[in-house]
Amino acid sequence: MRLSTKGRYAVMAMADLATHEAGSRPVSLADIAERQEISLSYLEQLFAKLRRNGLVSSVRGPGGGYRLSRPSEEVRIADIIMAVDEPLAATRCKTGTAKGCMTEGARCITHDLWEELGRQIHVFLSSVSLADVLEKRVLGRAQLDLESDNSRVAA
Repeated sequence: MRLSTKGRYAVMAMADLATHEAGSRPVSLADIAERQEISLSYLEQLFAKLRRNGLVSSVRGPGGGYRLSRPSEEVRIADIIMAVDEPLAATRCKTGTAKGCMTEGARCITHDLWEELGRQIHVFLSSVSLADVLEKRVLGRAQLDLESDNSRVAA
C-alpha cells in the first residue's frame, strides 16, 4: 500500500481538529500546523479537499478556522484518506483498468494477493472512526480478529 504523507497528515490533522474543537470555537490551521509539525500551506491544500468532500466546514473572519462537519464517531479514516485523493491500492496496476503492471499489459502472478490486501486495508480503515483513534480503540484490533479466527478454526 502506498499511503503517503498526504493521507497520514490528513488523518493527523483531523484527529487534532477533533481533539481541540471546543463547542462553537473553530480551530485554526496555524494551530494544527504548529502542534502537528505540518506545513501550513500543505494543510491548506488538504483542508480544501476535506471541505469539498464534506468532512470539515470553515468559519471565516477573526477567530475563524475549521470544525468537523459531523461527530468524530461518524468520520471514517478511509473517508479522510480518500478525500485527499490518496489511493488505497496495494498493486502496481492502475486502479479501474484491465491493463496489468507487466510489460505486455498482463497482470503479475501476485496481482490477486495485492488487490485483496488493498481491499482489506480499505475495509479496516472504513471500520475505524476518528473517535476510535482519539479514544485509543485501534491498537489490538488485529489481535482480536486473529483470536476470533483461531477459535473458529479450533471448533
